[in-house]
Formats: sequence, C-alpha cells, structure tokens
Amino acid sequence: MRPKVPFLTCLCALALLLAPTFRAGAQEDASEKEIERYRAMINDPMANPGYLAVDRGEALWAEKRGTKNVSLESCDLGLGAGKLEGAYAKLPRYFADADKVMDLEQRLLWCMDKIQGLDIKPIMAKPFSGPGRGSDMEDLVAFIANKSNGMKIAVPLDHAKEKEAYGIGEALFFRRSAINDFSCSTCHADAGKRIRLQGLPQLDKPGKDAQLTMGSWPTYRVSQSALRTMQHRLWDCYRQMRMPAPDYASEAVTALTVFLNAQAAGGELNVPSIKR
Repeated sequence: MRPKVPFLTCLCALALLLAPTFRAGAQEDASEKEIERYRAMINDPMANPGYLAVDRGEALWAEKRGTKNVSLESCDLGLGAGKLEGAYAKLPRYFADADKVMDLEQRLLWCMDKIQGLDIKPIMAKPFSGPGRGSDMEDLVAFIANKSNGMKIAVPLDHAKEKEAYGIGEALFFRRSAINDFSCSTCHADAGKRIRLQGLPQLDKPGKDAQLTMGSWPTYRVSQSALRTMQHRLWDCYRQMRMPAPDYASEAVTALTVFLNAQAAGGELNVPSIKR
C-alpha cells in the first residue's frame, strides 16, 4: 500500500519545480523592459548616430557624379522626379521605365546608372558599410526614408507585377531550405517567440508586430556602429539561417520586402530608428 503524501508537501514540491520557470519568465520581462528603456533614452535625433547618415545622404543626393556629371535630384522614386516626401512609404512599387518592381536601393542603383552614368559595380560589390568603410547606399536610404517620417506604410498592389512580387515574397517567407531547414516563418510566424531574450515579431500576418518592425527600418545598429537598411537585414537573416546570401538588390529580396510591407500597411514610419 502506497504511503499517503500530505497535500501541503505536494504543493511545496510543485512550487520548487516551477520556480525556475517563473524566475526565467520574470527575467525575460525585466530584460525586455530594460531594452525598451534603453531605446527610449537614445530615441532622440540628437543622440542617434543614424542622423549623421541622413546628413551624408542629403549631400550625396545633390552631388554631381558619374560620366554625365549630374545629381540624383531628377531621380523619380515613384511620386515624380525629385519628389522625396512620402516616396519611401510607398516602396517597393512598379516602375514603368524599368518595367519591374523595385525597392529604394534597386531604384537608386537604376538612377545612378541611367541618370548619372555612374559605375554601379563597385557599389553592388560592397553595398554595406564596414570597419573603415562607409556606404553611399546606406546614407542615401537614411536621407530618403527620413523624408517619410510620420507617414503610413502604403505599398501599392494594383499592378500585375506588384501582385506577382507579393506572391513570390509570401512564398519565400514560408520556404524552408538549407542545412537547418529554416524559413523566415520559423522565427516570425508565431506570437511570443524569443531568441536570446529578444522578442521576435510575428510577421506572417498583418498587425502591430509587422507595423512596428517595418516602420523602424532603416535603423542605426549600436552593436555594429552602422546604419543598416532592410536589404542588410534580410541579407543577415539569410546568413543566420545558413542559406546562400542573396544578391544585393535582387528581385527576390524586393519581393520579400513587398510581402513584409504589405503586412505592415498602415504602420507609421519613424526612421532612422536605433536598435541594439
């Protein structure tokens, strides 16, 4: 016959078993609050180094370069030649002159090539900044994106090629591959997921997570001491999934951005933001 175990003893044993879980949850909540407090402290343009990139990008936009010795000021980003306010909020989009859907970086490369006669091969070879090396693309994106601050993300999906890009982007988001059999959805298709105490936004459906995420890029990464664009974010995601790195300014990355920005429709832009 089994000996009877007092009810109070069972409760104490259960409490001891669950204590580590409660402590872990409390630590995660405390860490998240500290991260948010840190972001709030440095979310001031005067304290955000990303605004140095905005200033450099403004100078680059007006600088005459290339074989044609002209500036980018006649570049049409979707709202008319040289019109910047609100342009970033409506990208990627279809451009009839190129007959393709382009994000901001793709479009800038097209304008550098067609309008300025600039050799874009060196830019495409090393598009991201690194130790002792800046990035014209990151600076230009910071400047142009900042012109859409306070505006709502509104990616157009009217043209057949915009709809096609959305479909490709959605497929890429859920496509599992490479040695880890990962996809974007592995980390970003469920609520409440974390990695190293960092919350992972749910991006597989429209909502606040997608709006806050996409509304905060480009961003200044404190850990990298650099301004980073969505092109870099997606490149780094593929690297971390152990997948082949996507080509810079590729149609695949643009399609994925179309899908993500469509999920973020209505979200307000606040860029450049600042992240750890």
